[in-house]
Amino acid sequence: MIKQKCKIFRILAFEFEMKSLDDLKYFLGIEVARPKHGIFLFQRKYILDLLAKTGMLDCKPIDTPSEQNHKLGLYPDQVPKNKERYQRRMGKLIYLSHTRSDIANAVSVVSQFMHSPSEDHMGAMMRILRYLKVTPKNRLMFCKYGHSDVEGYMDADWVGSVTNRRSTSRYFTFVGGNLVTWWSKKQKVVSRSSA
Repeated sequence: MIKQKCKIFRILAFEFEMKSLDDLKYFLGIEVARPKHGIFLFQRKYILDLLAKTGMLDCKPIDTPSEQNHKLGLYPDQVPKNKERYQRRMGKLIYLSHTRSDIANAVSVVSQFMHSPSEDHMGAMMRILRYLKVTPKNRLMFCKYGHSDVEGYMDADWVGSVTNRRSTSRYFTFVGGNLVTWWSKKQKVVSRSSA
C-alpha cells in the first residue's frame, strides 16, 4: 500500500507542483485520528473554542441536546433577542452537526428561527451548547466490518411545528455498518395523516 501511494505521488508530482503533507490530522476544524481499527472524525477543539467564545465553558452540563416534547414556535408576545449573535452561533452549530449526528435534529429545529429569535429559541440553543459540554469527545467512526450492506432509517414527527403544523422528517443511512449520511428537515407541506 505504501509503495502504491509513493508511485501515485511521483506520477502526480511529475504533472503538477505538489508537496506531501503526510496523513491528515486536522482540517477546517475537523480532527482526524487513525487507530488500527478505523478512522475517527471529531471536533473536540472546535467545541471547546465555541464554548469558550460563548462563555459556556463553565456552564452546567446537560444530558440531552433538546427538551422532550418542547415545541418551539413564533409567538406575538415573545421577547426578541440579538439576531446577529444568534445567527453567528447557529452557523457554528450547523457546521458542527457535520460530524455530530446526535445534535443534527436539535440544530435543525432551532435554526428555523434565525430571522426572529426569542428568549425561548436562545434557551434551546444554549441547551445544545450545554449538551456539547458533556460530549466534546463524541466522534464519528468508520471501521471495516467485512460487508457493504446499505441500511436506512427514517422518522417523522407528525405536526411537530406549532407555528405552521408541518412535520419534521429525519433519516440516517449506514453503508458497511458506518453512518455516512444524516438529515433533518421540516416538510414543505402540512401532512394530513401520519402515514
